[in-house]
Amino acid sequence: MTFLSRVCRALDDAGVRYAVVGGYAVALHGAVRGTVDIDFVLRWTLRDLEAAEAALGSLGLVSRLPVTAGDVFRFRDEYLRNRNLIAWNFYHPQDLSEQVDIVISEDLKGKRRVRMETLAGPVQVLSRKDLVAMKRASGRPQDLADVEALEKLG
Repeated sequence: MTFLSRVCRALDDAGVRYAVVGGYAVALHGAVRGTVDIDFVLRWTLRDLEAAEAALGSLGLVSRLPVTAGDVFRFRDEYLRNRNLIAWNFYHPQDLSEQVDIVISEDLKGKRRVRMETLAGPVQVLSRKDLVAMKRASGRPQDLADVEALEKLG
């Protein structure tokens, strides 16, 4: 089982409403893109953040920052505005290739997910249209390159 499928299964089992975004989502939509970490957008609720934190912990992942789901939920605006924190990172201490970012600058509410079947099982991915809009809004060079690659697919 792949790391992506293990994380998605843990989130599904915990009842977390999520979508894969970032490089993995770009690749799942068909554009060539390499990345190490898996980026997720969640429905922005304390319950989903706490469930995601527990699900990731069950896989041996730990928060890179000394914060909890409650902290991230309560101080989101502070983290975004004054600390330039756009994602809450989790990593596996024994395998640094296993990393997850929960994007805190986005909310899944109002966005469309698509279920994609992979060889290792199903995953929920942000729709191409919403992924392009999210990446275009960020304005970062890699995100704009991803937009270009996704738009070439038609």
